[in-house]
Amino acid sequence: MGAHHRTERTDGRPQEPTAGSAADPDGVSRRRFLGYVVAASTLTVAAPLGETALAPTEAAAAVPSVPGPAEIYDLNDLLTHAALPTANLITIRLDTDGTASFALPRAEVGQGITTSSAMLIAEELDLPLDRIHVTLADARPELLFNQLTGGSNTTISTYTPIRVAAAVARGRLLKAAALELGEAVGTLSAKAGVITSTVTGSSLTYGELAEKAASVATGQVAVTLKEPADFKVIGTARRRIDALEAVTGRKKFAMDVHMPDALPTMLCRPPTINGTVRSVRNLDAVRAMPGITDVVSVSTGVAVRGRTFGQCIDAVRALQVTWGPGTAEDASDDTIRAELRAAELPLPALGLLAKSVDARFTFHFASNSALEPNCAIADVREDSAEIWASLKAPIVAQEEIALKLGLPVSAVKVHVTEGGGSFGRRLFHDAAGEAAEVSRAMGKPVRLMWHRTDDFRQGRTHPMSTSRVRATYALGQVLTYDQRHTSVATDFGHGVGEIITAEASRLPVGDLTFSETVFTLTQQTPYHLGVVTQLLSETDKGFNTGSMRNIYSPNVRCAQELVVDELAGRMGEDPYRFRRALLKDERARAVLDKVAEVGEWGRAMPAGTAQGIALHPEYHAYVAVLAEIDCRPQTTGREIPDAYTGPRVTKVVCAVDVGLAVNPRGLQAQMMGGIMDGIAITLSSGLHLADGHFLEGSWDNYFYTRQWNTPPRLEIVVMPPTTETPGGAGELAVAGAMAAVACAYGRATGTMPTTFPLNHGEPLGFEPLPTTPSVPASPVDGLSRAF
Repeated sequence: MGAHHRTERTDGRPQEPTAGSAADPDGVSRRRFLGYVVAASTLTVAAPLGETALAPTEAAAAVPSVPGPAEIYDLNDLLTHAALPTANLITIRLDTDGTASFALPRAEVGQGITTSSAMLIAEELDLPLDRIHVTLADARPELLFNQLTGGSNTTISTYTPIRVAAAVARGRLLKAAALELGEAVGTLSAKAGVITSTVTGSSLTYGELAEKAASVATGQVAVTLKEPADFKVIGTARRRIDALEAVTGRKKFAMDVHMPDALPTMLCRPPTINGTVRSVRNLDAVRAMPGITDVVSVSTGVAVRGRTFGQCIDAVRALQVTWGPGTAEDASDDTIRAELRAAELPLPALGLLAKSVDARFTFHFASNSALEPNCAIADVREDSAEIWASLKAPIVAQEEIALKLGLPVSAVKVHVTEGGGSFGRRLFHDAAGEAAEVSRAMGKPVRLMWHRTDDFRQGRTHPMSTSRVRATYALGQVLTYDQRHTSVATDFGHGVGEIITAEASRLPVGDLTFSETVFTLTQQTPYHLGVVTQLLSETDKGFNTGSMRNIYSPNVRCAQELVVDELAGRMGEDPYRFRRALLKDERARAVLDKVAEVGEWGRAMPAGTAQGIALHPEYHAYVAVLAEIDCRPQTTGREIPDAYTGPRVTKVVCAVDVGLAVNPRGLQAQMMGGIMDGIAITLSSGLHLADGHFLEGSWDNYFYTRQWNTPPRLEIVVMPPTTETPGGAGELAVAGAMAAVACAYGRATGTMPTTFPLNHGEPLGFEPLPTTPSVPASPVDGLSRAF
């Protein structure tokens, strides 16, 4: 893919301290915090957020219209505040070799948080990045809500605690050096892991001081964090610390963990969603197959364990199983659409004098499949269990697995491995729980792996939904905007990271469900659209769903931006200028202006091609996307073997403001991934439901953005810092990109798109794999498939 990336930054940081940043009006520094030095053999430190973290800020100026709930307090605020009480349990350790070690209580699944976390430590500790070792913490129930990875919250919630801990370590090292050298702390400087006297030139390394700086008792320590103007690491573009391991194949994932006697294990799964085993007709014959050691029935299918995964596949394909019905038996796209229509909440009556834009949008199921298949290793014994898996809510996994095994939580060890992508799926411990169940049934350790077809047909999906929208206007003004989003139920069974909220998420709380709370705390309208209401309704809990990248935001935002385009057209306004005039926030206006400038908004383009522009606020951040699309017959009709081509996005310009970008290079990569997701769910990647199962069964069938559909021109602009703390980024670009591509398509074709992905109603373009056996035969005609 031809791509050009640009990072726009200024050397300066935010100009003056403002309320809520460096200092408050009475002169108390907002960078003063209390941390802990922990009793240990070498220097170990931790950091609670002191009271200053929650000090009141100066009231913001009133806005012309009533802000939505998520503009006042959003999901990120909830997750960050939930993590505060246990921040002091996250520690950094200095070792005698001069390195710092940190077990990050979050999941690295490709988003680069191990790198950004190491950068925070390097900044405050004045230690080179390559001398900081970041690993992933095992499940730690004592962390409560502080071990959940989701909602693009990791950097927001850990930014200050990690820095405070590193600053405590630096201060302890300076004091230890002062005692050793017989000099005042003020005469010492720390740089690159060495403390040097500015008077005598004498020096000591961090490694030499690691034991001397250690404490025999745990106590509080006051620290002052660095000023942004003094940053040398934070805000600079850095390579990922795991890049070399990734490209050389040394990076360790769950399937790379060596566990003696944990043999390959796979499942024969039902032909319909969540079907159950009634009987196995040839159990003895399959057990006698080469390499097969065990065959057992479990709640999700029939598990086979063998010497190789190839032998497991052969056994799965040979099994003759009688299946019971699933939870979505006979369901299809049409039946689910009818359920959604019936569950829609009513719109308010239309005023007699107002004109309106009315639209209903349909968003089909989409797959949460990451590149790495669902997998886990489990060793369950009579009185203990040990699990290895990529988990974004490991405490929930540990507690629920312990409950199902009848073991105390302390007897279940859950190790978090790195994951090859997530897209919301690893918020759930499906593979880990299944591996534990199989290991217990067999009495042996297992190395469980899902087949790719399992991922598509029985794995997590983004739920099908509709959005009914009505916007009224009169005399050139938008008067009301009402949106009724109706969705197949989203499973929030991970809760806020532990078992109590995980269970509560499945129960209604009065008229307010967990899903509605998440919806309310995530959906923002960046424009002044008069009186705004956005409501959620849910139906049908028979599917395995999850919070696939942005949860509700891509669909809700796409619908809103398309309606805004339609309003602009009816009022004779340019879509960009119409949006600009309605925006509530200057940060939003800045990113919108930037993409319009860099993307040459309004330039002359051939018939059948067009530009689209959209904006998305979330995670205390803003992104604007300008997309150009080619819908001409010579493009949509181009042929590639076994592929869907269709319209092509030819250019994307993205401008992103996350407040303070810890690692601009990592931020660019996150935006690139989100843009590709947005293109995919707009144009081509969706699941077809028929007779209780999904027709897609492989990446060949599921048309995620391919090389021939990626934009040849891609430009990503990272805006200069606008705040002193970072916002979220991981999922930010998905909604903006989806909306921009949809708007471009509407302008290119002259028709507002209302069904996504756009190709959903077209002929499939593939021959569906059989549902029985659940694992398809491997192709043997590889050469004929090569281009």
